[in-house]
Amino acid sequence: MRPKDVILARQINANLSSFNRTERLLGIDNQAHRDCLIKQVIDSVRRIEYVTVIRNKIHGPSCADAKSSAFDPLKAAAFHIQNANIDEAFWLVFLSIHFGKNKRTKWRLVQDIYGGLGNSSFWDWARTSADPNGFCQWLSVNESVIRSNGSFGNHRKYQSLNATEPNGTGAAIASYITWVRSHQNHQNLIVNAQNIIGNDPRVLFHYLYNSMSVVSSFGRMAKFDYLTMVGKLGLALIEPGTPYLHGASGPVPGARLLFGGTVNAQISITDLEDCLNRLEAHLGLYFGMQVLEDALCNWQKNPIQYSHFGG
Repeated sequence: MRPKDVILARQINANLSSFNRTERLLGIDNQAHRDCLIKQVIDSVRRIEYVTVIRNKIHGPSCADAKSSAFDPLKAAAFHIQNANIDEAFWLVFLSIHFGKNKRTKWRLVQDIYGGLGNSSFWDWARTSADPNGFCQWLSVNESVIRSNGSFGNHRKYQSLNATEPNGTGAAIASYITWVRSHQNHQNLIVNAQNIIGNDPRVLFHYLYNSMSVVSSFGRMAKFDYLTMVGKLGLALIEPGTPYLHGASGPVPGARLLFGGTVNAQISITDLEDCLNRLEAHLGLYFGMQVLEDALCNWQKNPIQYSHFGG
């Protein structure tokens, strides 16, 4: 463990202990469980800090060039933010979440789609939003080639690349475009939401989370991942104020283990979220709710023996 991680681990442990004095955390009575959870929390903190590094670093155009080996959709989003091309930044975030980063093929799916398989015209925001039917036709023709080159990331492993199925990539992209274009562009989408609900980052996040339900194949996890990335990159001042456990898989048994001592503890989703809200406030971590959601999901897979999860 790096020296700065040792310091963070001590802070997290102290805060867990003080919280445990008033609200029981039965799942970490076992020291091995506690140590493992702390390490998972630190990993989650570092993953969020990595996005901050991307956001603050000055990027060259190669990271946004889908023909370049340096292409990275998140760095490309930061590049476009720095060059005031906000629609393109949002679009790249959406593509990065929809396809995900695969352990083996990395960002290849995003690269092939965004770069039009290396042809002269990219499927950037301007082109795709102006002609979603044309995009779907192109995807249908090239689906087999794209599928042979890359794979969806772990969070999206059940997603379909199909251009015409109701829950396929074509439908996801077309419905995302409709969601945004109903406000003309991404900036107006955020401004209009602020005009309706106000500027509180957590209230605004929740409003956008609900409004995004119109995007095909974007369920609980995809909406959460997309909006947290939008917030971490500074595209909008939003942050989750709840772990959004309804419809979740891994974080729910993790929360039940933490508060009830077993993954099968009879604690309702509402009560779990209330408990996590209080714990998150006590820990005081940046994007703390995403930290807990991520850490609990990974911790419950093997709560007694730490394993590093890359995504």
